Amino acid sequence: MPDPAESTPAADDDDGPMDVEGGIMEICRKDRRYAPAAYRFVMFEGIEYTAREHLKLKERRHLTGAEVCEGLRKLALSQFGFMACDVWRSWGVTCTRDWGNIIFNLCDHKLLQRTDTDRIEDFEGVYDLETGLRQAFRFDDAVGQA
Repeated sequence: MPDPAESTPAADDDDGPMDVEGGIMEICRKDRRYAPAAYRFVMFEGIEYTAREHLKLKERRHLTGAEVCEGLRKLALSQFGFMACDVWRSWGVTCTRDWGNIIFNLCDHKLLQRTDTDRIEDFEGVYDLETGLRQAFRFDDAVGQA
């Protein structure tokens, strides 16, 4: 999906360079489904984390929707632990396709770039949020054995 090399703001043809925060606020005014924090999570940490930490890439390359979703999942678990699912839901993210919507919004506002072959369906059903964000924490198993 997005090329991490292009995760810096692109020029806005009408108004000169658009800063990321201004772009995020513009997106949120037009599309109220997702909190600004979800966009910040992708732009300021998620893409870079996915490339460098999750995939351990030495050179920049285009990321797939599934790679981005998995990188965001791992970053959320690292940052928010067991509360990751609740944090994402508070941002309006309830399925992996929501990350695709967020990234496509960022691309439409020239804050990220996509290729002609990228599709929103690339983000569809990558994992179930409840399972994907809580599987590392087995409280049910621990309670049953106590």
